[in-house]
Amino acid sequence: MTGVIVPEDLPLSRAGVDRAALSRTDEGFVAAALADDATRVLLVCDGAVVTSAGSRLALLPPAQVPVVSTGDDGWLLLGRGAAGETYLARRVPDRRPAPRVGEAADVLVHAAPVGVEPASALPDGLGWTPLRDIGADLTAHEAGLATTAVALDAWHARHPRCPRCGAATRVAQSGWTRVCVEDGSEHYPRTDPAVIMAVVDADDRILLGHAAHWPAGRWSTLAGFVEAGESLEHAVRREVAEETGVLVGDVAYRGSQPWPFPASLMIGFRASAESTDVTVDGVELTEARWFSRDELAAAVRTGDVIPPGRASIARALVEEWFGGPLS
Repeated sequence: MTGVIVPEDLPLSRAGVDRAALSRTDEGFVAAALADDATRVLLVCDGAVVTSAGSRLALLPPAQVPVVSTGDDGWLLLGRGAAGETYLARRVPDRRPAPRVGEAADVLVHAAPVGVEPASALPDGLGWTPLRDIGADLTAHEAGLATTAVALDAWHARHPRCPRCGAATRVAQSGWTRVCVEDGSEHYPRTDPAVIMAVVDADDRILLGHAAHWPAGRWSTLAGFVEAGESLEHAVRREVAEETGVLVGDVAYRGSQPWPFPASLMIGFRASAESTDVTVDGVELTEARWFSRDELAAAVRTGDVIPPGRASIARALVEEWFGGPLS
């Protein structure tokens, strides 16, 4: 086993932005930043950000930010740069309908926004790009801005009301909290921990699965959310057993990655299988099988296996086991 996958190895995990947490409670900070020509603004909408040619983030001066109408305060403080400049995100409304009951929870982040209001027309040469598509190409600085913007935007979109009394909430602390207008309770952005694991057997084969809602040919490592009152290691063993019937013994931490689709923290592990008989649950997984390195390489070459995206920790876990890039 090679060294632990550190954050710098994972595109969306790269640090690079001072989050300026102490400035969030300054009620005039965002207004002052918008009056500063050095400030740069990232437009965000439903898992996508605005980019320019070459898959680079388009960071606009305040004067070039399109006018958007929203019933909420759409400004988010992302942080400060090395030269002291402020970075903000502007939430852009999307008129796309909500997912239907039974659809995957992250269905809205697989494509660029399609219902953005006409008033938010972009300057020439810019366009919307899903963060999933460009995550592997971002610099550390860009990844820090984009993941924060997408995560905060998703939280605001999904939590407009107080979970205690159902009343409306207002945005506070430069987009980092919401406060109930009735009972005054404060609510903070959610992060849902999920385990993701490269399960390897005694013959050094890796276990990959095909989820029910994925397109044909797509395979990846197993993953699942951590339940209330559960340790990470137990979650690994439980998820593997529930989805495939395979029993897991040793579990070793490998790295983590924020995955704001909409609010996950993916915590990666290498897990040692103590059994190899596979029986899929038929609900989350429709197929699962063991791959040797030669088998996986051949399947990827022929197109029978579409590996995880380059921006994902799943890809990093598979390639760590594989010993190099999957071409």
